[in-house]
Amino acid sequence: MAQYIIVGCDLHDRSMLLRYSADSAASRKATFRNDRDGRPAMLRWLRMLSVAEGGAKVVFGYEASSQGFTLYDAVTGAGFECHVLAPSKMARSPQARRSKCDDKDAQAILELLRGYLFAGNTLPDVRVPDAQSRDDRELTRARLAMGDELTSTKTEVRCLLKRYGVEKPKSAGESWSKCFRAWLESLVAANGPLGTYGAVSLSVLLRRVAFCETEVRYLDEHIRALARVPRHGAAVEAVTERKGVGPLTAMVYLTELWDLRRFSNRRRVAGYLGLAPSKDESGEQSDRKGHITHQGPARVRRVLAQAAWSWVRSDPEARAAFERLVARNPKKKKIALVAMMRRLAIWMWHTGKQAQEAAGVYAPAEAIPATP
Repeated sequence: MAQYIIVGCDLHDRSMLLRYSADSAASRKATFRNDRDGRPAMLRWLRMLSVAEGGAKVVFGYEASSQGFTLYDAVTGAGFECHVLAPSKMARSPQARRSKCDDKDAQAILELLRGYLFAGNTLPDVRVPDAQSRDDRELTRARLAMGDELTSTKTEVRCLLKRYGVEKPKSAGESWSKCFRAWLESLVAANGPLGTYGAVSLSVLLRRVAFCETEVRYLDEHIRALARVPRHGAAVEAVTERKGVGPLTAMVYLTELWDLRRFSNRRRVAGYLGLAPSKDESGEQSDRKGHITHQGPARVRRVLAQAAWSWVRSDPEARAAFERLVARNPKKKKIALVAMMRRLAIWMWHTGKQAQEAAGVYAPAEAIPATP
């Protein structure tokens, strides 16, 4: 009888291709539909395999993707062990990248699971947030996406004016002020400098700007409400005490990192956020550091960059620290900014974690594995 039923899954929108084996036996192939009927059918089939092998433990793995964690919830809900693997951390040879196919991908996942179970190898798996944390993330991500759309639409307006050679008069005031908007509305009028269809295009863009601004205000209201709920309130209040950190920055940070206890030290926080320097060491060449790794959630780095600039401008101590960093290499201010982002991220982790623990957001008795 086998100890494990090991399953590597290549997941797609409509299908699941599996490579499975009992312990170290040769793998076999199976396919199922990825829908409300196909997933339960696959789980029943896995249970039959387990029973046939004397109750062998089912260990299932698949790569993280835009599919989210629906499959993870289904597999763990059935009582099986499930691992969601990070594609960016799965080593692939150049030859494997050139001959990529579903069957080979599923087999590669199976081999990773087999090495983890029988050789103690480290799995490149991701920490799966609870359902509530995933739901909270949707709000902050929607807000960032809508902000991007608003910025993009405003850029389209400027580009349209450039194509027609229309320059903003001094009387229009600052960009996107009330006077500026009134001037843009005047360009939509007939016989204006934009021509017939340029005016039509501008009117569409202006309506899109108004729509995006309305949606941004709507989402901001929900973010402020979410920031006051017990699971976030204490941490948000603590981290927003720092100049430059507003409710949106705080909520993006907290929802993307969720349980801050899973990071055992500041180096792990910086590494998770992609703010740690890359390494290039070999032989006698040691301690060679390169650019930051840019791994982890880019949206967090984005809000940290904005918050760090605001922090430097508004806090004399932060500005002095930034200027000292710039003095080391005046031509590369971005390096100094990244250093300030890292400081801010670590401070938010330390402060937010203390606030979460003091508020009892997460049970202190619950031991969770640290993020690698």
